[in-house]
Amino acid sequence: MQASDKVFAGSIPELYDSLLVPLIFEAYARDLAATVARFEPRDVLEVAAGTGAATCALASQLPAHCTIVATDLNPPMLDRAAAKPQLRTRVTFQRADALALPFEDRTFDIVACQFGAMFFPDRIKGYSEARRVLKPGGRYVFSVWDEIGTNEFTDVVQRSLAPLFPNDPPSFMSRTPHGYHDVEKIRGDLRAAGFADISIKTIEHTSKAASSRGPATALCQGTPLRNEIEARGGSLEAATDVATAALTQRYGAGPIEGRTCAHLITASG
Repeated sequence: MQASDKVFAGSIPELYDSLLVPLIFEAYARDLAATVARFEPRDVLEVAAGTGAATCALASQLPAHCTIVATDLNPPMLDRAAAKPQLRTRVTFQRADALALPFEDRTFDIVACQFGAMFFPDRIKGYSEARRVLKPGGRYVFSVWDEIGTNEFTDVVQRSLAPLFPNDPPSFMSRTPHGYHDVEKIRGDLRAAGFADISIKTIEHTSKAASSRGPATALCQGTPLRNEIEARGGSLEAATDVATAALTQRYGAGPIEGRTCAHLITASG
């Protein structure tokens, strides 16, 4: 992972939240929240909460007596989440590093994380911290994306940009969001962190967009892929145009649909 992979600044949080979340995150957020709700927790910690996609789903599906603490390392993303009216009185927001959680041992029934573990510089450390703050019998519930080829819009967009930068094609998407998909590797990392009971479920959804422009803008401008484009001296608009054309060629003009795929993991012990 490169340093720029973790930079969600400028207009990225707004575009990420307004375009990318409804495109690919919301369905998986509901899946994660439903899994959490089945365990009937009283205290939930969310790490790497981003702009609050899973936070909203948790707040919607968990009863009012359940406390929710949402954390993220990136203030601009967390600020976006904290500004949502439906979360202001329900969720406590706190900046925190998932690898050094500022909470006492055995504090939470559930630690939840949607699409954040791929960004951990030391995943075993991150998992160990989650285990440390869990109460006896608590569970760590998190999701990661499957390989990029099973996530069609993202795959098409990354491939489309390669000819613009033939000497150094942007690879953020395959390197980081889709770079941690091997389920045996995930199991091994969790065991190394002390988890014994591990369940991994692979889930598919269908992303829908009114046109190709939306996914192209979301991915090129609302993620750290934007940082790679700009670092190479590229034009964001030109890159978005190329991605739009590639998606249109693949799926046609007008409304489009594409497959997405992710792993939902539950660990305890």
